[in-house]
Formats: sequence, C-alpha cells, structure tokens
Amino acid sequence: MDELRFAAVGLNHNHIYGQVNCLLRAGARLAGYHEEDNALAAEFSGAYGDAPRIATLEEILEDESIGLIVTAAVSSQRAELAIRAMQNGKDVLTDKPGMTSFDQLAKLRRVQADTGRIFSILYSEHFESPATVKAGELIAEGAIGDVVHVVGLGPHRLRRESRPGWFFRRADYGGILTDIASHQCEQFLFFTGASDATVLSASVGNRSVPDAPELQDTGSIHLTTGQATGMIHVNWLTPDGMPTWGDGRLFIVGTSGTIEVRKTVDLAGRQGGNHLLIADRKGVEHIDCSGVDLPFGRLFLADLRDRTETAMQQERCFKAMELALQAQAIAELNGGRN
Repeated sequence: MDELRFAAVGLNHNHIYGQVNCLLRAGARLAGYHEEDNALAAEFSGAYGDAPRIATLEEILEDESIGLIVTAAVSSQRAELAIRAMQNGKDVLTDKPGMTSFDQLAKLRRVQADTGRIFSILYSEHFESPATVKAGELIAEGAIGDVVHVVGLGPHRLRRESRPGWFFRRADYGGILTDIASHQCEQFLFFTGASDATVLSASVGNRSVPDAPELQDTGSIHLTTGQATGMIHVNWLTPDGMPTWGDGRLFIVGTSGTIEVRKTVDLAGRQGGNHLLIADRKGVEHIDCSGVDLPFGRLFLADLRDRTETAMQQERCFKAMELALQAQAIAELNGGRN
C-alpha cells in the first residue's frame, strides 16, 4: 500500500474535517466523498476542492482502490454504514460515537471479527489533543507512578442556532454520555492501562433547554477498574464568554505525582491551549504541549498496511463505547436526573 486512498461518506458533523485532515497529514489521499445534502457537500467541496463528489455510496463501496471509509454521519447511522463498508472490504474511521445502541455495538463487533477489517473511532479529545498525548507519554515513562484516579471534564458550547434537527433527537444522537463521554471513557481506559471497567453510577439531565426535552445537556459517570477510579462530567453549558468551545480538562492522580491537562484554555491567563501541569517528587512544572507530535494518523495508516493495532487497540475502541452505552442506560433507567 504505497498510498492509501480514502473516501468521506456522511458529512453531518464538522468533525469530518478533523478526520480528513488527520489522514491527509499522515500522507493518505482523499479519493472523493459522498453526501446527499447539497449544502453540506458544497461546504466540504470548498475545503477540499480537488476531491470529486461521488454520486452513490455503492460506487465507493465497489471501488477496490479505496481502502478506507471515514464518516461523521448522523450518529445513529454510523454503525450501519461501517458494517456495509467492512462487508465490502473497507476499513473504517468514524467520528464518535461509533454507534448509539448495544445492538449496533454487538453487530459491529461481530462483523469486524468476521471480516478482519479495522474499525476505529477518532476520539479527538485524546488523539488530536497534544497535551493529552503528552500526558500519556509521561505516564508511560512512570512520571507519576501508578494511576489511581482520573477525572475527565468535557464541557462544550451548545451553539444551538447552528445545530441541525437530529442533534436534538435522542434516537439520533444517542444521549450525552454515549456521545461526548465516550471521549472520557476511552481516556480512562488509556491512562489506567485497563482493558475493562465497571460503571458504578451515572446520571443525565436537561437543565438549560426545557423546550428541547430530548436533549441532555449535562451528564456524569463514576467508574472503576478495581485498581483505579474515575469521575467523568460532560455538558453543553460552556458560557458565551469562554474563548473556546469548552474548557476540557483532565486530572490524573498517581502514586507519586499528579498531572493536570488544560486542553483548550488556561483560565489563569497563559495564552492558547495544550497546557500540562505536573507535580512529582522533584517539584511542580508547567509544560507547553502546543508543539507535541500527534502520532495517531501515521500509526493508523501503518496499522491499515500491516494489520496491527498500534494507533489504538481494537478492543479499547469498542470497550470505550460499551462503557458509554452502559452509563447512558444506567442514567436513563434511574430517571436521568443530575
């Protein structure tokens, strides 16, 4: 595979641009895209004018020169698209959430195992966040000892006027824990080095948009691996005065140190994002992570070529979504009140 050719299918979430750019930076080639919505297609064409608009999904699935499908379709539609792609010999890179139900997860796992294709989710708050990548490097080096607790905060700005109708329908977006908190579930597994975890409690609520009752704008999860615990909170409550989409943070406690990651903004006044603060036996240090390399794209392309799992283990990709789906179900079973 001298050059990987990929196609974008389903442009409903603007994360598609991050997915495509990640692959382009790594050396892949965008062979074309399929999107039925003319407005979404025009916007995408404006960014990638050399890529042709392909009339049908079938044309892409039948093109043996295209090895990978990337998608940010409506969340509830991603699983079926990925299944069709894998059944037609394509690997898949999807936006989160990769699925919105346990049935979809089970079918994806089965088809992935049967076909041997790679199904991956670009958990961008990890793989596209230099400060988060740096935290992983430090922990792997033993900088704070064994991880015993992780706090993941994922606040987002609602930007209600820009959101399409499906964003507000529970059946389409999957719930706030299935959606946003899948990021934090993946990071919890990554930082603890665990292959599994148990959801101890979860809650969701609608505190700010009563006229959109199916939208959950706040959600929390408490989970454990047996050796480490975690707390996750996500919301759509970022205030208008925040200079970025949300103040994403990580707090990681180890047996010999702590790490705080401020992904997008430092409210204390330092410019830009990607700030990491570490406290260990030697003292306290601030690390500017803005220049940290993002390896996911090139590792992912190598995995496609070599059939390996260096960018992210296949099971961790699925397990993070399983935990998010479990938390969503527990929260809604309990009445979902924050």
